[in-house]
Amino acid sequence: MSRPLDVAIVNGTVVDGTGAPRRRADVGITDGRVTVIGQTGLDIGPDTEVIDARDCWVTPGFIDVHTHYDAEVLVAPALSESLRHGVTTVVTGNCSLSAVYSDPVDVADLFSRVEALPRAAVIDALQSSADEWDGPQAWARAIDERHLGPNVASFLGHSDLRASTMGLGRSTESSQRPTRDEMSAMEGELEKALEAGFLGLSTMTNPWDKLDGDRYRSRSLPSTHATWREYRRLHRVLRRRDSILQSIPNLNTRYDMAFFLMSSSGLGRKPLKTSLLAAADPKSAPLLFAAFGPMAWVTNRLLRGRFRWQHLPTAFQVHADGIDLVVFEEFGAGRAALHLQEGMDRDRLLADPTYREWFRRDFEKRFSPRVWHRDFEDAWITECPDASLVGRSIADVAAENGSHVVDAFLDLVVTHGRDLRWSTTIGNGRRRVMDHLVRRSGVTIGFSDAGAHLRNMAFYNFPLRLLERVRDAERRSRRPFLTLERAVHKLTGELAEFYHLDAGRLVVGARADIAVVAPAGLVDTDAYHEAEMPEFRLSRMVNRNDDAVATTIVGGRVVARHGQVEAGLGSTWGSGRFLPAHQEVEPRRSAAASPALS
Repeated sequence: MSRPLDVAIVNGTVVDGTGAPRRRADVGITDGRVTVIGQTGLDIGPDTEVIDARDCWVTPGFIDVHTHYDAEVLVAPALSESLRHGVTTVVTGNCSLSAVYSDPVDVADLFSRVEALPRAAVIDALQSSADEWDGPQAWARAIDERHLGPNVASFLGHSDLRASTMGLGRSTESSQRPTRDEMSAMEGELEKALEAGFLGLSTMTNPWDKLDGDRYRSRSLPSTHATWREYRRLHRVLRRRDSILQSIPNLNTRYDMAFFLMSSSGLGRKPLKTSLLAAADPKSAPLLFAAFGPMAWVTNRLLRGRFRWQHLPTAFQVHADGIDLVVFEEFGAGRAALHLQEGMDRDRLLADPTYREWFRRDFEKRFSPRVWHRDFEDAWITECPDASLVGRSIADVAAENGSHVVDAFLDLVVTHGRDLRWSTTIGNGRRRVMDHLVRRSGVTIGFSDAGAHLRNMAFYNFPLRLLERVRDAERRSRRPFLTLERAVHKLTGELAEFYHLDAGRLVVGARADIAVVAPAGLVDTDAYHEAEMPEFRLSRMVNRNDDAVATTIVGGRVVARHGQVEAGLGSTWGSGRFLPAHQEVEPRRSAAASPALS
């Protein structure tokens, strides 16, 4: 006699993440795995939790391959903001940053300014857990033992690896090179991480990203000081293990893009799986989007590589408190301001006429490399002690005052400091271009930056933004830019396959990581919201649309319903696991039962 199901999802439309056609089917879950998918015959007992998915899509849980949850997962392991939007697997350790080998203060200096996280909170989070691990195997175990909401997989960060081997000071001096023993040690420590199930290595060559703290403040991250020879030696380790390189090119020169493409090449050798930021439509370079597809095609088809771009399938809108925004790292005057902590020293600098002339020169350079469009007509004041300015652009304020836009902006920052809150759209502002990018071969969905830039941006809901566009396109056209089946595959199965993850498919035998999405609720998913984050002592930007995801399930247990996370998740129980690459992982066993629904 068969055992009754733990969970039954009935009356839904299954889109299974493989690209197969959607179908009306019920889903049965036992012991954390999918045990039946069909239209009849579910063995529902008195203790079975029944979820009515009428008018809903039942999909694999979404995968977020680009997060910076490395500190947050230690103190708030539910990672609720991801669960609310149907994300059931997150990847940490991106952009050369991880917390595996370096001590807490070094990790805070690596993370805090780059990812706009409160340094003191990062130190507290790491120091509270500092004795739990002494390397990647123990780090993975420490993460797995937490009451996780979603599953967690991770890269090892090159800056973490380099700083712990050479010392943070030496690792951030371009004149210093690792000794022969240090280079061998880095290769060995990378091997240990891959043996522990890490996905691969994340690196960084973009020099805009700077250290926080007082010891080496404003030096570029350690990874940016590595030579190509150092990179090549680490790449060899990744190739041998069929592991992944995640990186960001130098946005000043961009010539190292060719190095990454050639590194991925499989001509005469094993190709290197490479994931690079970012296929986007930047407002500062409106023709750039056309290059991403051809570059991936040449690398993968002609050079026999295994190369992927990461793409954010929604408008890249950012917010800033005063001048605290990473885009100001692009030019010297901006870096000089961010080098100074808040307070009188910064205010004196911003008010200085000589500094303002420097800022204007940098701001007006026509051909300087940039991500920020430097258009204060698209810089909208959202909060300010002077309520008459709210809703106006900074360019409007400058025109009214008869001043240069730079002077108007700096005057506002000096007067109001971080109480001046403003917003702009950096890129992905053209729907047709996003439609073009998302369907290109070699472009995968990623780059949410969840867990970072907590006051600057919130892209936790990126899967829902794509599904909203797909739903609307299917309603308008018999030939939409992307089918629902293909969109779900790109958000789940495609990523799981590339990243070697036990996730991303809704088939019999698979882990029961599932999102029940209500297509009628896919509205206003980009609405601005803030929520208190007591662990980091701040109010963070979030996404809120409780109607979009009816239910999120991780490891066979319901973890969120209609935007509300289940009681006790993250504190007394968890359902997620650490997911090692190339390995199937059993769902977490728990004696606690969820209340039954009918």
